[in-house]
Amino acid sequence: MRVYYKLFILPLLLFITSCNTDDSYTALTPEIGEELSGGDNTSFNFSAEAFGFAAPNLSFEERVTFGVGNSLFNQSWVTAPASTTARDGLGPFFNARNCSGCHFKDGRGRASAFAGELSHGLLLRLSTPGTGVNGGNLPEPTYGGQFQDNSILSQMDEGIFEVVYEPKVVTYSDGTTVSLRSPTYTFPLLNYGAMVNNVQISPRVANQMIGLGLLEAVPETTILALADPFDTNGDGISGKANYVYDIASGTNTLGRFGWKANQPNLRQQVAGAFSGDIGISSSLFPDENCPTGVDCSQIPNGGTPEIDNANLDKVTFYSSTLAVPARRNFEDQIVLEGKQLFNEISCTSCHVALLQTGNHEIAALSNQTIRPYTDLLLHDMGDDLADNTPDFLATGNEWRTPPLWGTGLIETVNDHTNLLHDGRARNVEEAILWHGGEASPAQERFKELSSSERSKIIAFINSL
Repeated sequence: MRVYYKLFILPLLLFITSCNTDDSYTALTPEIGEELSGGDNTSFNFSAEAFGFAAPNLSFEERVTFGVGNSLFNQSWVTAPASTTARDGLGPFFNARNCSGCHFKDGRGRASAFAGELSHGLLLRLSTPGTGVNGGNLPEPTYGGQFQDNSILSQMDEGIFEVVYEPKVVTYSDGTTVSLRSPTYTFPLLNYGAMVNNVQISPRVANQMIGLGLLEAVPETTILALADPFDTNGDGISGKANYVYDIASGTNTLGRFGWKANQPNLRQQVAGAFSGDIGISSSLFPDENCPTGVDCSQIPNGGTPEIDNANLDKVTFYSSTLAVPARRNFEDQIVLEGKQLFNEISCTSCHVALLQTGNHEIAALSNQTIRPYTDLLLHDMGDDLADNTPDFLATGNEWRTPPLWGTGLIETVNDHTNLLHDGRARNVEEAILWHGGEASPAQERFKELSSSERSKIIAFINSL
């Protein structure tokens, strides 16, 4: 009996000890379908081409249109007149020769890495105080609404701009420091004279192209339901909708594209990029961009307009139907703990995880459950990130919440990890530390976390 008692109690003690150990930790589990960031429009290719795949649920005919749009997106435009009449009319002033010059591999641009290097997807919007035609900005009198540092051979380019960085040190609660970089923009060469003293300079980095059609398919009522411009719930977050001019309809409507949500739809966004970035006219933007003293009417062009509606629509379709890469490591415990902390410090107050699309003319984009981590609203991000440039209803401190999907693949696709509207943040950590204004409480909570906890949040964001 004594022997039996000893054999019985030992396994029991081991069992009790084992249970106590297991009770100290509960494994987290992902949500059902959490890896499907773009719903049915999700891709599982994580290579250097990760941002360039068509949504898998397109029809055969739609895939043909996607392919043509892809070709137009990547083709280099040439100076007019040329034998290749379908792609002549470049400039006369421009920033890039094709769409992929800023969105390389459909990805994200960056600021110049050294003085004198031409931009790789960073451009400078120019304006002066006041409201222009249809509620937009007043252009700088000499250089217009965008500084163009390239030109065709018969013209001098507008000049050169450089980015100069000053260090800004941030200290965590545990005493660890991080040195951020604060940019200043200078113009060592201006070929058409000085700018006005009150010029407003707004840097804008080209963002990754994925999932844009899905964001267009989110119902306006969904976005407006997330808005709280007067912070009536008292949480310190006052998301605001921008209302902008829709050229095709001639009306003011909800803005949802661009760093300040200053474009109402993808077609106008694409046409605006053709005009400002490449110097290609369209039915929406028929005028050439020329600095004061240059007569554009005397410079050969590629037709009126230089890109017709059929081709503009193909590029718009392509831009609408790029698949969203799936989440990686979404079942990993560190990533799941990072997601939980991301929620706990209130990052999801602006970076809303889950949205539902409504009906869209492209059937593949309709009625999809997506996880873009944005509310598509404007938020005051504080003085440090301000460009001091109003844009329709956006103030100089306000920016649209950028979608976070694809963040962890930017390095794979574009060989850098620069973030924020001007690329000043060299990684996710720096981007978080630049958050101010409405995001200050979340940023302060992040700074109070342990090094391990901060790393988990970064791991989560890089899984998106």
